[in-house]
Amino acid sequence: MSEELSVKPISFNSARFLVSASRLSECPPDTGAEVAFAGRSNAGKSSAINTITVNGKLARTSKTPGRTRLINFFSLNRPDCRLVDLPGYGYARVSRDIKDDWQQHLDNYLSQRNSLRGLVLVMDIRHPMTDFDQMMVEWCEHNNLPLMILATKADKLKFGAAKTTLLRVAAQLRDYACVHHLVMFSATTKVGIEESREALVAWLEGATGEIEST
Repeated sequence: MSEELSVKPISFNSARFLVSASRLSECPPDTGAEVAFAGRSNAGKSSAINTITVNGKLARTSKTPGRTRLINFFSLNRPDCRLVDLPGYGYARVSRDIKDDWQQHLDNYLSQRNSLRGLVLVMDIRHPMTDFDQMMVEWCEHNNLPLMILATKADKLKFGAAKTTLLRVAAQLRDYACVHHLVMFSATTKVGIEESREALVAWLEGATGEIEST
């Protein structure tokens, strides 16, 4: 059997917690490929990860936004591939010093992690393109990092309103080459799961994603 045929297809259902890191030096070896999820607190990031992996307990969800303060790594059925849950920002009731510390660790990870293949930016479709979202888009553009945007909680709007919002965000981002995918997503109705998985597989396996919105 050839090496190509022996490679396992990526299964997101296989995702398991690997390790948490408070700083870059505590992260797993910087080999293989990984895709990170980022988002403003309360945007639905943990729910999106849990839905994509069909594991309701994989990423911690909490009614207290900003609870996750560590970089969390999840292994997949292929040892060279990982998903990463980055700390959320925005509503956490912590001191300014702690927020600055989180920001520094996030900056270090994003700028120095060689195995990072793409970033998934999770934003609430009812409140898109916050200052944090804009900052992350511009960071990806500056660093030529492929970006997928999940417009979450789409079930909270009627389809027409959700589609209109998605088109408005697409227009705002049309000049950003880093944006490869803009996906309407709902952890409740499961809208956008297959599109998200396809993009993740393409990045983890080294393919180039095409710019599209769904």
